[in-house]
Amino acid sequence: MAVARPAAVLPRLSLAEIENQHLDGTIKGVPPGASLRLGDVGRQGWNLLAGDMPLPLAVIRESVLEANSAWMAAFTTANDLLIAPHGKTTMAPQLFDLQIADGAWAITVATVQQLVVCRHFGVERVILANQPVGRQEIAACFDSLGQPGFELYCLADSLAGVGLLAEAAARHRNANPLRILVEIGFMGGRTGARSREEALAVARAVAAAPGLRLAGFECFEGLLSETGAADRLLDEVVATAAAADAERLLGPEPMVLSAGGTSLFDRAGERFNAASFARPVLKLLRSGCYLTHDSTTYTASFRRIASETSLVLPPGGLESALEVWAYVQSRPERGRSLLTVGKRDISYDSGLPVPLRWYRPGATMARPEPMPPGHVVLALNDQHCHLGTPEESPLRVGDMVAFGIGHPCTTFDKWGLLMLVDDAWGVTGAIRTFF
Repeated sequence: MAVARPAAVLPRLSLAEIENQHLDGTIKGVPPGASLRLGDVGRQGWNLLAGDMPLPLAVIRESVLEANSAWMAAFTTANDLLIAPHGKTTMAPQLFDLQIADGAWAITVATVQQLVVCRHFGVERVILANQPVGRQEIAACFDSLGQPGFELYCLADSLAGVGLLAEAAARHRNANPLRILVEIGFMGGRTGARSREEALAVARAVAAAPGLRLAGFECFEGLLSETGAADRLLDEVVATAAAADAERLLGPEPMVLSAGGTSLFDRAGERFNAASFARPVLKLLRSGCYLTHDSTTYTASFRRIASETSLVLPPGGLESALEVWAYVQSRPERGRSLLTVGKRDISYDSGLPVPLRWYRPGATMARPEPMPPGHVVLALNDQHCHLGTPEESPLRVGDMVAFGIGHPCTTFDKWGLLMLVDDAWGVTGAIRTFF
């Protein structure tokens, strides 16, 4: 496979607006009575374990976050891959900036609102990993291309969808084309052409439409539960791309081959690396959850990757950086404790939270201790967690418990503000989200 020319490095983002935002006790996680700039949060000397923050509280362990970002940068570099992480995971420009600093080729979004957030803070290359179809959505895509130097990629999987984009392109005479990735799908899955013939028809329509540019082919393999099925889908992306290349449907730019999940990113790397093209190719992952990882689904996926992949794995690995802390509020009956965290605060769409560790404020504990076996989340209400509690449990009313989460996307979207903490759970800063 021909080696693509080096991708343009994205500039760092402009974050002063976020640093200058005013915080007070009306924002979840901010101590009552506080009034300060977001950029000054790390100067307050707050510590979660000292009770300086109201619980529940979502925190990101800064050292783990930075290690995860650096690990993925090393992984992609070592395996001739690029990454355009899903910004929808965090919707936090401060974290986009970390990913860009570590070499992200683009930021991926799913909606026009997310695209607007990226543009507002200076992201210069965006993948809209959906096919825009509404008038407002399509207009926003073409309007964004009026910004000098801005590159936008979006998906298409049907002639009808290409027709809508081509009509809009005829009305917008932008210097920058709208780059299109033809989406390959599978039966019972999400969007995406269900046959190679259909995908090639879409590719031909894109190539023939002024103002549109066929940029490559992609899929989302994350819904598949087994590696064999993922490999078959990824191989179909490669085969369709080869057929389109043989028809000379693509322009002079490197062709993009892309896949989007976090649980199977090794399969994308292996299958794309096994392909052979005479033209330059950018092999692009769109994984997003790697940045904070999780304590359930993605932890299991990473164990599989580490044991199975033929790709180069850098030292270390991915670890969970995101925790939600709560107090033990009540132990009203045998075998059950109630804690101050619920569906409004923590993911529950991909498995219930996992109690990781506990801490007793004001006692002699030097630091949080691992949660003893037998403690398991039984259910969540809006603002309460039902924790199954064995007879020998050390937990008392007033103790703190840290929960690991599954699927970080649906914890991030419950918090307008998350606290960055050091390894002693001292607050070093704050992360603003834009859901």
